[in-house]
Amino acid sequence: MLNIKPLGDRVLIEPLSEEESKKTKSGIFIPDTADKEKPQEGRVIAVGDGKLLENGKLQPMNIKKGDRVLFSKYGPSEFKVDDKEYLIAKEEDILAIVQ
Repeated sequence: MLNIKPLGDRVLIEPLSEEESKKTKSGIFIPDTADKEKPQEGRVIAVGDGKLLENGKLQPMNIKKGDRVLFSKYGPSEFKVDDKEYLIAKEEDILAIVQ
């Protein structure tokens, strides 16, 4: 089990496999030609406590562990643990929660 706790307003994301991200909930596969520059998709593994505002208050995260999210392609930092790829992104790099 991965034991990493993101700090502040950061989120730990496990990228979805290409097959998972190309298939909609209803089982429809989206072809590669549909959108070459589409946002990336992943599952949230862990979230930080939130963003510390200038007034000293903590703004809670809008994202929670287990959420499936779309994130900007170039926002997150990539790293590997045991040959598995993970991403750490700021909450502002997350574009949407897939429901």
